[in-house]
Amino acid sequence: MAKVFTITEGLENLGALKSGGQGSVYKARRMGQIITAIKILPTPIYSESGEDKNFTSFQNEVEKFKKVNESPNPNVVSIIASGITSSGNLPYIEMEYIEGPDLAELLTPPHDRIFSIKEIIKVADHLSNALAHCHRADVKHGDIKSNNVKFNQRTGNYMLLDFGLSVMSDEQRRTSLRHAGAIEFMAPEQNAGEMLFESDIYSFGIILFELLAGTVPFQLLNKGEMARNAVMVAHMESHVPEPLPLRRQALPDTWSYEKQEREMQVPGWITNMINKCLEKNPGSRFKNGNDLQEAIHSGIITEETKKLLPLATVYIPTPPLDEQKWKSQVENLGQQLAEKEYLVADLKEELERKDTALYQFQYVENYQLSKQKGVSKRSFFVVLAFTFSLAGYTGYHIFIKPRADNQENEQVNRISVDEKFADNPDSLLLSKTRPVKKVRTKGKKPLLGIPISKEGNEPGISDTVEPAKPTITTPKPQTNDVKYRVTRTAFFHDLPNEASRRNAYLPLNSEIVTTVKEKDGFIYVIYINNQGKPTKGWLLKKNLTPIYDY
Repeated sequence: MAKVFTITEGLENLGALKSGGQGSVYKARRMGQIITAIKILPTPIYSESGEDKNFTSFQNEVEKFKKVNESPNPNVVSIIASGITSSGNLPYIEMEYIEGPDLAELLTPPHDRIFSIKEIIKVADHLSNALAHCHRADVKHGDIKSNNVKFNQRTGNYMLLDFGLSVMSDEQRRTSLRHAGAIEFMAPEQNAGEMLFESDIYSFGIILFELLAGTVPFQLLNKGEMARNAVMVAHMESHVPEPLPLRRQALPDTWSYEKQEREMQVPGWITNMINKCLEKNPGSRFKNGNDLQEAIHSGIITEETKKLLPLATVYIPTPPLDEQKWKSQVENLGQQLAEKEYLVADLKEELERKDTALYQFQYVENYQLSKQKGVSKRSFFVVLAFTFSLAGYTGYHIFIKPRADNQENEQVNRISVDEKFADNPDSLLLSKTRPVKKVRTKGKKPLLGIPISKEGNEPGISDTVEPAKPTITTPKPQTNDVKYRVTRTAFFHDLPNEASRRNAYLPLNSEIVTTVKEKDGFIYVIYINNQGKPTKGWLLKKNLTPIYDY
């Protein structure tokens, strides 16, 4: 870092900002709270008179700076003052201090290596405006590089800084450029110490090339003399590489594929302008900043006109096939698919468990409701006993009591006949010779298998009528008439085996199905839903419960 010393009265030296072959830049504070930047040139001035060529050259350039500041420009740093330091007799230029990063900093991490097309056009517009303003005042900058273009955080403008090289004599300039100049940005003619308006145009083209491609056309590999000479010769003899292939290589990975392809659609007027700026012959370039600015404005207007026209179909090329990359993506997708299938299977099992739990809950609730609506066991047996008593009483009066009355009447009749025959023996003899008539009870039918017998020893008189005994049968389910209730989720099958399972199933909602036939633990059913649509298929019998056992 440069040594801190007194600049001049009224300026407080706050420390060096940067140093270079064209001098050092210090941060200073003028009287009060105004922060400025001081450019101190390395060549001392021994006499403030016309006899000192350095002083004369410096004074001439200072007069030009005054013309630059007569009309302020938003893209040119303001020159506040100039003079000679109190110690060292070094010429200095006092400029406004710009807070913000320069282009070199904006091209290094964490920033992207390249600028977007929109931002490149903005830099070109602002920087060409600065050059046009300076060239109209007959000021050549001579040291345009990415470090000397700053982004003003307060205004959002890009600004041209550091006019130190412009105030040097030709000899000083040659010496400075040969040993410490930014050789990557210098025009071929500057190697001989010559500085033209076209030299600024060439440096402008190098800056736009760097923003577009992420690198300068001819890189300085190291700070050695041989490396500097190699870059110098390349500017004079080598062909400038194509910027678009370099731009594709520098596309940030953080940009989406669509943005990358969109940012590769660089307008032709930009590349044509860069090529013209980088011509080896100064006469083939734009003559000055005014011509450059007009070309840029024409390109911007053309681009804006295209946006106003009806949009045509934009073809976005297919990304280059990277076989290994696609294989990796396919494998990842396969793994994701397998994970999703496992997840679906788990969800199905969980759903089945939830259905079972829901059915059990509904069944218990319905069972409790049915218990509440029914009668108690005690009441049931009381009613049953009363029913049997009533039936017995009714049967006694209908069947048993009439039979006893008939027997009593017969006995009375028999006693009367005996008494009659006792009074008349002939009638008794007569009665023995006549056939005995059978006495039948009309209108009386046996009940519950109780026989009705006729007393007497005479043949044909005693007959017993045996009624048919009632057969009480327990209904057994027949295969074709059994009804079942679904107790577990029952899937339909095309065949009586689990391999033929379908997606259709009967949920746990107490649906009743009637079987058609059974086979191998399966039953074939025809289920008709609430809309009257039938569904046929085999169900696992273990998922159903017969309705008479339910």
